[in-house]
Amino acid sequence: MTTLPALARPQRLPLLVIAALVSGLALAASAHGWRQGGLALVGVLLGASLYHASFGFASGYRRLLVHGDGRGVLAQLCLLVLLTLLFAPVLLSGAARGSVAPLALQAAVGATLFGVGMQLGSGCACGTLYAIGGGSGMMLFTLVSFSAGSFLGTLTPGFWRGLPRLEPVSLLERWGWPGALLQLLVLVGLALALWWWQRPKLEGRQGFWPEGRWAALLSGPWSTVSGVLALALLSVLTLLLAGRPWGVTWGFTLWAAKLAQWAGWDPAGSALWQQERFASALQAGLLEDTTSVMNVGIVLGAAAAAAAAGRLSLRRPPSRRAAGAALLGGLLMGYGAWLSFGCNVGAYLAGIASTSLHGWLWIVFALLGTALGVRLRPRFGLPR
Repeated sequence: MTTLPALARPQRLPLLVIAALVSGLALAASAHGWRQGGLALVGVLLGASLYHASFGFASGYRRLLVHGDGRGVLAQLCLLVLLTLLFAPVLLSGAARGSVAPLALQAAVGATLFGVGMQLGSGCACGTLYAIGGGSGMMLFTLVSFSAGSFLGTLTPGFWRGLPRLEPVSLLERWGWPGALLQLLVLVGLALALWWWQRPKLEGRQGFWPEGRWAALLSGPWSTVSGVLALALLSVLTLLLAGRPWGVTWGFTLWAAKLAQWAGWDPAGSALWQQERFASALQAGLLEDTTSVMNVGIVLGAAAAAAAAGRLSLRRPPSRRAAGAALLGGLLMGYGAWLSFGCNVGAYLAGIASTSLHGWLWIVFALLGTALGVRLRPRFGLPR
């Protein structure tokens, strides 16, 4: 029988401060509608879930390629199975729109860049946010350069649009439920194959399966399975409230654009930022932007979870080389996410959950980029 670790002592003062900030965020967002306030709270719960379950994308891919440990990727496949089942009736009813994008060469290039960036930056899009909430100083470098990279992508669309591309393909839109079932068969087949390979690591392994300790709900850690269930439910709640799937990168892009405008950049010189959607976002407040509100909520939720676990503390980058890797990795992720119509959340999770083939294209090339990024990590003093 495995002995469970003692529950951590919560940091009460930080928790009170974070609770006040969460309340302020929810109230301020609610001024733009109850859905916006609700999405702020969903973001908080996402941040807490990601932190307590240590749900990572970059680390999951790296452990698979370097150590042959597929538990992180297996968790992602289980999450995609649940999301496909939960998204399909909502999308087919017309209550929300899915994340569907073209099958484009620029997306393949972008996903490859994102894969490299994930490994150099030691995190993905949502991972950057919840790591910052947990006190990671290095991830602040990643966030800054991620935002800059995605904004830079909006200024260089002309060349990429000239590359070959095919029309978007959604299995749900083409075939309805049979399309969703086809994707489910593929996902379940991949999950079963990976589970069979990883059985020795899963059987009796503490941390993957729920262990029945309800007192750890607030203080953590959560099992991987518990994290998958929480992320699936919160993702479908986002779909219902926002009318579209959960995304992260657009918030970073908008933050950088507003900062650039404040510094003197004129959006009139950009054809893309003159489009109604982008121009309106620039003129509106950040609390009117759903992605921005949820991103801030994720940081606060992760900070609350860290404080509840007694582990909230500011941690400096381990070295200058690691900080440089974070800057370069964030830049590659930001630019790559813009090229590939989203990040590991908006293109991969949301894309596949929407049965869009661009989500499958994204993960294939992101894994290629991951393989390259893993080889580059030692050059920056980062462990493989």
